[in-house]
Amino acid sequence: QVQLVESGGGLVQPGGSLRLSCAASGTIFSIYTMGWYRQAPGKQREVVAVIASDGSTNYADSVKGRFTISRDNAKKTVTLQMNSLKAEDTAVYYCNRAPPIIRDWGQGTQVTVSS
Repeated sequence: QVQLVESGGGLVQPGGSLRLSCAASGTIFSIYTMGWYRQAPGKQREVVAVIASDGSTNYADSVKGRFTISRDNAKKTVTLQMNSLKAEDTAVYYCNRAPPIIRDWGQGTQVTVSS
């Protein structure tokens, strides 16, 4: 079974930064396009950033220029560097393949942006 474990969330003030990490196990990993997703209260889960096996990236317009996704295939990790955080970034953040595999969703990590 594939396991995806997110970490690094927390409470941060507007304008602050956080770095999220996703650790994968039970998968080859290096061949898959990976993504970070988030779900805010009352909203649908949305993709915020994706990174392909060759390192190419794409971002949602709402985070472009503020977030950076990266991967380390040797460590089987995906990171999301989040800068200039806004209140509307508050959500539970998840990693998964892109498109996601439903059974692989983990517990996510909570990011709260508040003063």
